[in-house]
Parts: sequence; C-alpha cells; structure tokens
Amino acid sequence: MVCSNGHLQRLVVLCLVLFLLTSPGLAQTQPPPPYASHHLLPSGYRSIKVFDRQSRFVGRLLPETRYWVTIDRIPTFLQQAVVAVEDARFYEHGGIDLRGIARAAVKDVVKRRLAEGGSTITQQLIKNRYLSGEKTIDRKLKEGVLALEYEQKYTKRQILEMYLNEIYYGNGAWGIAQAARLYFDKNPEELTEAECALLAGVPKNPGRYNPLGKPAEVGQRRAVVLKRMSEVGALNARQLQQVRSQTAAPVPRNQAPYYLAHLRTLLIEHYGSGIIEQGGLELTTAMDLPLQLQAEQVISEGVPRIAPQLQGALVAFDPVSGDLLAAVGGTNFVSSPYNRALQARRQPGSAIKPLLYAFALESGATAGDVWNDAPVTYPKGYNETWKPLNYDGKSHGTMSLRQALASSNNVIAVKLLDAVGVSAFSDFSAGLGLPLRTQQDLSLALGTEEVSLHDLTLAYAPLANGGNRPQPRSITRIYNSYHKSWDLRPPASAPVMSSANAYITTQMLKDVLVSGTARSLKSFSQQYPAAGKTGTTNDYRDAWFIGYTPQLVAGVWLGYDQPRPGGKGFTGGALAAPLWERFMRAALANRPVVDFTKPETVVAISIDPASGLLAGPACPRQRDEYFASGSEPAEYCPLHSSEPAPALTTAPNGD
Repeated sequence: MVCSNGHLQRLVVLCLVLFLLTSPGLAQTQPPPPYASHHLLPSGYRSIKVFDRQSRFVGRLLPETRYWVTIDRIPTFLQQAVVAVEDARFYEHGGIDLRGIARAAVKDVVKRRLAEGGSTITQQLIKNRYLSGEKTIDRKLKEGVLALEYEQKYTKRQILEMYLNEIYYGNGAWGIAQAARLYFDKNPEELTEAECALLAGVPKNPGRYNPLGKPAEVGQRRAVVLKRMSEVGALNARQLQQVRSQTAAPVPRNQAPYYLAHLRTLLIEHYGSGIIEQGGLELTTAMDLPLQLQAEQVISEGVPRIAPQLQGALVAFDPVSGDLLAAVGGTNFVSSPYNRALQARRQPGSAIKPLLYAFALESGATAGDVWNDAPVTYPKGYNETWKPLNYDGKSHGTMSLRQALASSNNVIAVKLLDAVGVSAFSDFSAGLGLPLRTQQDLSLALGTEEVSLHDLTLAYAPLANGGNRPQPRSITRIYNSYHKSWDLRPPASAPVMSSANAYITTQMLKDVLVSGTARSLKSFSQQYPAAGKTGTTNDYRDAWFIGYTPQLVAGVWLGYDQPRPGGKGFTGGALAAPLWERFMRAALANRPVVDFTKPETVVAISIDPASGLLAGPACPRQRDEYFASGSEPAEYCPLHSSEPAPALTTAPNGD
C-alpha cells in the first residue's frame, strides 16, 4: 500500500513528537501570555435593534470589539460539548494526543485519504494564534512543540478558555462572546443547552455549520454533537432526549448591510463609540425595507451584467421629509463594505446642470430664453485659455434654455454659469446641501467638483417638492432599553427657491426623459410624471442618473473604484438610467400616479421656440412654455408675421 504525502507527514510528525517527548529541553521557546490585553465582556449587554419606518425588523448593530469572557461565564454544557466533539481526551493528554494521531494515521492509510483529524484543542489554539493553515511537516512540528509548552504553562481551564474565546464561529464572529451575541443576542452564560450544542458544532466548518446556515446541515451537525456527548458519557439517555427536544432558533440575519453600516456611523458621530458598546437601544429608521431590498437587487444583479469589476450605488429619498428610504453602497457588502452611496465623492458631470438652471431661473432667466452655443474661449491661469466643447464636439446654434438642458449642451451651460456668477451659484448649491468649494471656476457647470451620490440626489428634492430643502433623516426615533422615547427627530426643511422656479425646472427636466439624453425612459415618463438628468464625466469614468417623481427622488451612480475610462457608450443615459427605471417601477407599482402640482404663480403661454417670444399665427413652431408670473415675454416674435397672438392662459398641470 502506497502512502500519500498527507499520510507520510502524519507518520513523520508522530515519530518526531515521540522524540520530543523523550527529549526534554529541545523546545524552549516561550509562548506569550494567553491574553495580555483584552476587553472583558460586560454583563447585561444587548444589541441595538433596528426597525424600518413600518416597524419591520431590519437587523442589529453589534460592537466590533472582540470581547473576552472568562471560563466561569461559559456554560458547563458548552464546555462539555466542545470537548466531546473536538477532543474527547482533552483532560487526559499533555497537549498532543498520541493515540489520536496514531488512530487518524491508520484510518488515513486504510481509506487512502485524510479521513480524520488528529489535532487536539490545544493544537487548534496554537494554529489559530501563531501559525498558518498550510499542511507541512514544519508547521505541524511547531504546532506540536508549542502545544506541549502551553500544557506545561497553563491549566486545562485556561487553555479551554483561550480556545473558546478565539475560535472562529462564522459570519465575522470570533470567540464565544461575539457568537452568542450574533446568533442569539445573548451573553454566553444565558445560552440554553440546545444553543450550546448548536455552537459547539460550528468550529469544524464555520461557513457550513453556523446557525444561519442551511437548517438541515446545521441540524445534522447538532445531532452529531449530542451523539458524541452521549458516547463519552457527558449525557445520559434522559438528558440526551431532553436536549434533542429543545429548539434553538437564531435571531434573523441582518438585512440592508450598507444602511446598517451608515446607521452605525451616525450613532458614533452623534453619541460616541460607547453607544454601540452600551447597546440596549431600538432605532426606528427612515428606511422602507421593501424599497431597500429592491434597491439592493437592482445594484447586485444589474451592475455585474455590464462589467465584472464595475461598481454601483443607489439612494432614494422622500423628497418632502428628506427620509433616506434606501441606500445601497455597492454590489456586495461582504466583499466590499465601502459605502459608495455616502462616502465616495466623484465628478457628477452634467447631473449638476439642473441646479445651475434652477439658479438661473432664480436669477431672472426663463425657460424660453434663447442662447447660442457658438464657440467661446475663457482665460485659465497664466497665459492659458479654456474652450468648452459639447459632447459631440459640434456647435448647434441657437436654442432655448429648455432645449439646452434637455440636450445637455455644455457650451450654453458654461455661458449660463458665467452670466450668473460662480460664487453666487456655489452659495446657492450650498443652500441645497451640496457644497462646491474646490473648483471655483466655470468648469463647475460641467460637474468637475466631486460630490457624493447622497448629497447630489437630495439636492434635487427641492425641485420635486416645490422649493424646500429637507434635512436628511436616517434615524427618526431612538428608544431606550425600557422602550421609552429617548431621541425624536421630526422632519425639518427650509425654502431655497421659489415654488414657481422649482416647478418650471421640473417641466424642463421632463423633456430629458422624452427627447433628451434619457429618452430611453420615454415610456416610463408617459406612465409616471417624472423628471431627471443624466451625467457622464470625461473619458466615460462615471455614469449618473438622478430622477424624481412627486413621491420619490432617486439617484444611481456607476463607475470603477479606481477611476478609469469605461469606454464608448459608458454614459448615464445608456447605463444608469435603465437601473433607475427598474428601481422606480418597482417602487411606484402600488402607488397612485401623481403629477407635480403647478403653483398659482406659474403661467403658460404659447411662444415661438426660435425667438422665445410670443408666438403669432404665422409662427411655424409653437409650444406652451411656463413662466413665473411677471417674467413672461411681452413682445411678439419678430421672425415671422407679427399678427396678434392668443391671450395668456393658465395651463393645466403638466406639459
């Protein structure tokens, strides 16, 4: 019979260990103390429970600190279960179980594979603390030497205490303190016998046997633990039957990980890190759990279909209250917990333009004003110039501001910013909750200032709600451990633009979805009154779409963590807008269709788009344009017949 490398290694290790046992003094390395510095687990701890706006359970916030729990706080049943299933001769051997190694080696040879492990609890502790997981003779020798020294230096209770505090229990839980909290929201001493049996089976394969794994596999593993306890005499028949009849249901798995991470950050910013350690609170949040789950699905499924390394983010707000209804910061929280929805700052490109146009209206411009995108050159630095170009590199002549916004004309946007003033626009943007203080030049009109998806999306809220900037809310109420309201956060808002100009800007942005850069959303806009704007940065590095209805404002961003060109076609209209539509259709499916309310201070009159003036019967192209009362044109179009035009009218809501 031929031995494999694995079988040979075990036989060699067995011989070398025998040699070490008979040769005292050969291994004199000094193991470090078991827990020179650690945090003892406080008693009476409870996690922070998180609920959505409809009191649906979302998850829990747990300390990230790895706490140490003394052996007298670990149930005797759990100690017995771990010893029975991991190392039945733990209290008999001196760190290395020669009988176990020999038995494992024989079985490996017979079955021609590594069928059984021979490591003791002490050896497993050593491997976790100091050594890699590679299966080499050198590693096994070091493991054996240190195991022998540990057994001489520490008592069995100390070694078991170290093991239970350092073994991995899956889902990021290291040690029994974190495991008890994560899976059962308890301190270790509060665990039932059934829960102890469940946890004792986890270390063999934490990814498979943790309490949140497949119920059938977890149940089978618990049965193995109980059977083994019976075989070694830790349980009699009556006790075995009694524990088998008990249930051990873990608390539900956390949902909305990116949102929960955001809540953790907010709590620490407002109350300090001790708030998480103290625990015992309940949070009512602004989250809408079904919307949150839908947003996660859109990003986790939709983004990887475009490119394997591509990342994405999505946020959604109630535009009136400022409630953060959903926030997804990436395609997979486990592999990448960085929250791109709130923490990342990227150039928004043309997605900044609606705010510029809204400010232009506030400054006296109208949607019907006619501008020309003829090339223009601006000074830049010492003896340098800058010439803004349109997306296609061409000039398109005269057009109304409505048309310029729908087609995302770059040259006119820069001219518009030059007219209203960079500093004035920066102040206006700051009032919307979007500070623009780095790039204080005309390139602001093209979205060169880096912003977060969270802030940019919320800055659109005044356009949807009639001109008010709501304070963002993620936490609406905090209850203490006695379920008494500890902190209430009512919605708050402040006016930042006139309702007339908010409404007119929205009507301009409706065209973006019908005939502009997001015309792929035309069918959606025919079903739901909606407005929005695409954004694409230089070299196709970032793709955005921010859009809204009267009930919901949402933003989508796509890009690479290390910014690089996405290639031709990597645009907000082609990539971000379809994901936005998928989310919005699901979000609005069970809501009534509502249009934007037209203020009484808005009038609509028929103009000639070529001149921006009152249209006469001979004007070949006419359209109803919206104006704030008093800003409408008083002259007739001079380009065609100047016969009297129809009287001013107040148009119904919408276009």
